[in-house]
Amino acid sequence: MLHTLSLSQLSHGLSQKEFSSVELTRHYLERIKRYDSSLNCYITLCEEEALAQAAAADKILATGSGGPLTGIPMAHKDLFCTKGIKTSCGSKILDNFISPYNATVVQRTLDAGMVLLGKTNLDEFAMGSSNENSYYGPVKNPWDLTRVPGGSSGGSAAAVAARLTPCATGTDTGGSVRQPAALCGITGLKPSYGRISRYGMVAYASSLDQAGPMTVSALDAALLLQVLAGHDSKDSTSLSRPVPSYSEKLTKNLSDLTIGIPEEYFTQDLDPAVGKVLQEAMSALERLGARMKSVRLPNTALGIPAYYVIAPAEASSNLSRYDGVRYGYRCNAPKNLLDLYKRTRGEGFGEEVKRRILVGTYALSSGYYDAYYIKAQKIRRLIREDFMNAFKEVDILLGPTSPTTAFKLGEKVEDPISMYLSDIYTINVNLAGLPALSIPAGSIEGLPVGMQLIGRDFDEMTLLSVGYQYQQITSWHQQQPTLFCE
Repeated sequence: MLHTLSLSQLSHGLSQKEFSSVELTRHYLERIKRYDSSLNCYITLCEEEALAQAAAADKILATGSGGPLTGIPMAHKDLFCTKGIKTSCGSKILDNFISPYNATVVQRTLDAGMVLLGKTNLDEFAMGSSNENSYYGPVKNPWDLTRVPGGSSGGSAAAVAARLTPCATGTDTGGSVRQPAALCGITGLKPSYGRISRYGMVAYASSLDQAGPMTVSALDAALLLQVLAGHDSKDSTSLSRPVPSYSEKLTKNLSDLTIGIPEEYFTQDLDPAVGKVLQEAMSALERLGARMKSVRLPNTALGIPAYYVIAPAEASSNLSRYDGVRYGYRCNAPKNLLDLYKRTRGEGFGEEVKRRILVGTYALSSGYYDAYYIKAQKIRRLIREDFMNAFKEVDILLGPTSPTTAFKLGEKVEDPISMYLSDIYTINVNLAGLPALSIPAGSIEGLPVGMQLIGRDFDEMTLLSVGYQYQQITSWHQQQPTLFCE
């Protein structure tokens, strides 16, 4: 079955002409039509465009040229602008928006010969941890349709887990690649800030947002990162640094590796069953030669309050552009300009987006800017210094991705604080701008558990290498949800 093959296996099959890109694309389109009604992963299906791109890829492959991912289908989170295709950000306010250009991430996958299956569902403007905030309805977890897939990249995570796409892109502002990857049992990488261009990626919180690959395995993540990474002159936050050949350097010897175990990550906030799974994963890494060392990250608990000042503040600024004047949703028959603004935004934005805009505007207002926003930025610096101090003693850090397995749909909708706490182990990585990888490490009562690896600035290579070698001696990443195996 084609959908059970990894990216490297699909690449080999295409190069050996065991199947064509058109056949592969049709296979995935048929799976989407068969299964997505029960998952709600996709907002837009690009069937006509996908088949045309696949036919073009087959012509390239027939000449013996093309890259390792030429002809392979994929999906983009509906936060990336796609020329001629709706880019909704999961919001009513952009339900009618057709982008006139491609995001750099999208363009690079097209330049690599990849095939766009469609745009995946997400929490509105990437604001959420459960994918229940989308204008298009919640996404379901393929392992248990009564549970959330995580957010905000829940559509991408569920689509990869259910094998409705071989890989997908996500965005990570406070854990939105890693947390859904953990809850859906796939591999998700949040690269260092500046590693992947943000041009054409609709902004939530500009100093925190980062695109990343969502795949079945660490090897697949390395292959996709190779395409996505690199400097972009259109993005002033994109750094000009060499991009390693990630997929070719995954066998680094772990005998020289010291892994830090943050004491603050293994407290009463962590489900004991999740902690037990991670202990077993640590033992597996020790068998590969790695050494474990306890470390301290003393300002960990300050991450959530700092994040929920900084991110909403940036969001209140970024989302001010949606006013009904230039593009997107416009209220019916406005009485005047003020009425246009108020009703367009009131009718177009969902409850969680409104909540964060209000919090952010308050934090930036006169008299409160110094008390909240500036103080949060100072805490952000302290959090980064915690990580830098830890990396003087260890090479990477290991901990949980999420404090629990996937929770029930609707369980935390009326309790935003409880929802925010589900990102307790991921947020600080974004505040510090560091890379982090979530990989499947076990399961509890049939629900996946994710292990998070955190690295130094721009050292995605070590994270992928550790993840790859762990996946060579375990099979958690190969598990598939029973309902979607056929």
